[in-house]
Amino acid sequence: MNQPSRILIVRPSALGDVCRTVPILATLRRAWPEAVIDWVVQADFAAAIACHPGLNEVIRFPRREFGRWWRNPSTAVALASWLADLRRRRYDLVLDCQGLGRSGLFTWLTRAPRRVGHRSARELGWLGCNVRHPCPAALHTVERMMSLLTAEGLEPVYDMRLYAADDDLAWWERHPGGGEAPYAVLAPTSRWPSKRWPQSNWISLIGPLGERGFKRLVLIGAPLERNQVARIVGDGTDPAIVDLVGRTDVGQILAIIAGAGLVIANDSAPLHVAVGFDRPCVGLYGPTDPARVGPWGVTDGVVRAMPVHERTTNFKDRRIGDSLMRLIEPATVLDHVDRVLPEGDRVPPTPVGQGRCR
Repeated sequence: MNQPSRILIVRPSALGDVCRTVPILATLRRAWPEAVIDWVVQADFAAAIACHPGLNEVIRFPRREFGRWWRNPSTAVALASWLADLRRRRYDLVLDCQGLGRSGLFTWLTRAPRRVGHRSARELGWLGCNVRHPCPAALHTVERMMSLLTAEGLEPVYDMRLYAADDDLAWWERHPGGGEAPYAVLAPTSRWPSKRWPQSNWISLIGPLGERGFKRLVLIGAPLERNQVARIVGDGTDPAIVDLVGRTDVGQILAIIAGAGLVIANDSAPLHVAVGFDRPCVGLYGPTDPARVGPWGVTDGVVRAMPVHERTTNFKDRRIGDSLMRLIEPATVLDHVDRVLPEGDRVPPTPVGQGRCR
């Protein structure tokens, strides 16, 4: 393949997947240090990559603003303008790392001479690519995306590092829940009931985590998920509980996790953010397979509800509720916590921000 001068990564969503796509950027930057490398990402998740030193520009797709564009002429005009701007950038190489209809459309509209994706892309997304590589289904998500580049002859660089903005780090330093005392981050919520660990189990971790030196437990999650932590928060008087569910943006979540001594979460984005900042983490997996979607490079921090060969349940099937997650015992989670925690001082190093964010 000829050396491209302008490259576009297409990975609009979601937060965890955006974090897991960072090695694609690292591989491209190592191969072509002088190239312009941009990234199309949903505006809600842009902060996850906005400070990455390997990027030239973050192209934000305002999905909320463009929603139901066909009902509003002015919104349709704005969307057409955004798409036209994408085409005017004249990329040489575009990588569809999402493999869905929308990402395939973005890829096709660039009219780049080389548009690379997987032939198994869903929702007819493969139609947007003129170079379609096979992808073994059993691979981890990171390896699936990386297979696009290895098929192009590039040597993979599995650099998962994320970068927090100075402003967000300063915000967390000033926050009453921030500061230097060791804290753990708990992400108990999920859109899918099948991924939720019972609140009573989270509550049972509070005392043992305190005994392990964590003076504060910071709860994070989405605004619509506050009911999922009601019992954990209680009446809000426990000084050890810092309830930030629905009260942070993505940049602030990065800053919080960057300074954490431990992250415990179900199958969700905070685990991948923890990997990006090299924070100890423990992930709880019921119907999903951590071998495919788990935190990259983490073994001791993976808690499985059942053996891999038995994991055939569709996590979107709401009929199963949290039945699989209930198989995970708090004692098992604490055992994995002890495996991932470093010996000695548990206060993590001060995270480094990036002054120039895009």
